[in-house]
This record gives sequence, structure tokens and C-alpha cells, in this order.
Amino acid sequence: MHIILAPDSFKDALSASEAVSAITDGICRALPSAQYDACPMGDGGEGTLDALIDATGAGAERHYQTVQGPLGELRQAAWGWHPINFTAYIELAEACGLQHLTLLERTALHSSTHGVGELIIAALNASAKRIILMLGGSATNDAGAGMLQALGARLLDDQGRPLSPGGAALINLAQVELDGLDSRLSEVIVETAVDVDNPLVGERGASVVFGPQKGASEKDVVILDAALAHFASKVAETLGNDFRELPGSGAAGGMGFAARTFLGAELCPGIELVMTQVGFRQRLELVDLVITGEGRLDGQSMAGKTPIGIARCAREMGVPVVVLAGSLGEGWQLAYDEGVTSVIATTAAGVNIRLLATA
Repeated sequence: MHIILAPDSFKDALSASEAVSAITDGICRALPSAQYDACPMGDGGEGTLDALIDATGAGAERHYQTVQGPLGELRQAAWGWHPINFTAYIELAEACGLQHLTLLERTALHSSTHGVGELIIAALNASAKRIILMLGGSATNDAGAGMLQALGARLLDDQGRPLSPGGAALINLAQVELDGLDSRLSEVIVETAVDVDNPLVGERGASVVFGPQKGASEKDVVILDAALAHFASKVAETLGNDFRELPGSGAAGGMGFAARTFLGAELCPGIELVMTQVGFRQRLELVDLVITGEGRLDGQSMAGKTPIGIARCAREMGVPVVVLAGSLGEGWQLAYDEGVTSVIATTAAGVNIRLLATA
């Protein structure tokens, strides 16, 4: 039997590479004669940078840049560079990922994407011609405002003062000045990998759906949704374009909106981009089974998370798919409609829902 091991990271527990190692250990004990193909995956969130660097192979480099973290603290963030084709790989989670904050530190009202802008500047300084921007796993809900400020844009209140960091401050936005935006951005192709298809605002928007996991209370969610809607309106007044309803604009606390509006980026499903980079479809031709997984499988996973993207691809080729999930949430059964064959919960919380389910 030939098996491809293609998990995403298990948030707050294992990286994708560590998950591959753990699965490999189990397979070697249970099926010692099996052959396996290690293929760590990502859908734009934490760990996607590693997957792309590994997939790119010879020539890919890992660089580090000192940037502001989600709460303004200085941290070392990794980014990828391929000097042969002048391509930079920038993972938002490296600069302002949720993994950098404890539960008590998470504050969706005030966290900022400033560090992402600093990584983009590092790529521009390296003469990048193409930037792959990976959105997912963010601790932020500022619609990319911090990134824009780092890149030279000015977001001002009615007194002409720069806005403070965070999404909540956007409710006070009176003027968007783009004259200082780094001119080199117009010479770069930006591809944006998103792991969800949510719009910027509304019932399925960034604040309502993802704000609570970033520390937002019910009151905070209302504040943030209104602030992001106000930001979108002011941006539309300035540029004439309004992408607040675009699928994926709500990715990473609204960074999808900023990438599309200000960087001219097309929003692509992150798992599709990564599968293309690693040659996943070609590798599927050689296997009998796929094992994938991530920390949680639920209804939101259907919007473009790694296990579902892989299952859809494998279904086209008639290859069965097993999903290992740290826990199962409401709507997880929908995975069976997307090509998943079996779902196995790997933690006690997941086991209480259902240990093993097979379509």
C-alpha cells in the first residue's frame, strides 16, 4: 500500500511536519510494509510557509526579519525567498499569528497587521517580482489597516491624527491618504492565499465568525463589524471600489479585503495554491490512500480548509481519504459530501463526539 501523508498543522499542538512524523510513526507500527509520501500541507495559515519552502526545493531560502507582532512587540518573523524567480513567500501568521498570544493576551479590538507590511517591505527590498501572501491564523481584525500604515498609507481621524492600532480604531477613520504608499508595490504581482470564503462584514464576516477566537466579546464583535464596514465605505469613497462582499475578503480579520483593494491581489483558495506548488495531483496518481487532518473539523472547514480541499482533489481520482481531527464541531458530517471516506477524532474531546465515522 502506498499512502500520502498530507496533514495541515494542528493549532496549538503540532506543526504540519510534526503531524507527518506522528502519523508516520503510527503507520510504521501498524503497516510496516506500507510505503508513504510525506507531504506537509497548509491552506494559507500557520505552517504554509514551511510547506511552500519544502515544495520549492533547491534554491529556496528562509530569511528572518524583525517586525512588530500583533500587539506591537518586536519579534523575529520568517519569510521565504526564491532568488531564481524573485518570488517571496510571506505568511501573515509569522508576523501576527494567533499562536504568538496567550488566551489572556488576545484582543481583536487592538491587534494589528503592521508586521505583515514590514515583511512586504523586506521582500520589496530584495527586488521581489512576485509575492505569495498567505492569510490565515491571524490574531488580528483590522482589515489590513496596520499593514497599510507600515507600507506608507496614512489613515487619519477628523483631527488629522493617525489612527491607533487595531480594528476598533477604524470607526474614527475620516481620511485615507495613499500618496505615501510604497510605489514599488505597483511593480509586483501579489497572489493571496486564503483559507476561508467569508466576506468582510455581516453575519458571515470576519468579526462575527472569527472575532471570538481572537478574544472578542459579543460587544466587541458589534464594534468591530461596524468599524470594518465604516473602513470599507471610506475606502470606496477614496478609490471607487468596494470589495467588502468579495468571497475571501474577510480572511485573516479582513486582510483579504486589503490585499484585493490596495495590492491588486486575486484571492485564491490557499489549499489550491499549495497543492499546485507541491504537485499534489501528480503525487496522487501513485497512491492508494490519503491521510490528512487538522486541529478541528467542522462546518467552517467546507469553506476551503486543507482536509476538504485535499478530499475534493482525491475524489476526482478515486482515492479514499482519511481525516484525523483533533476535535469535531457542528457540521463536520458535511465532509462526507466532499470526498472524505473516514473521520477519526484524535483527542478525548473529539472522542466524546464520535471516535470513528465512516461514510
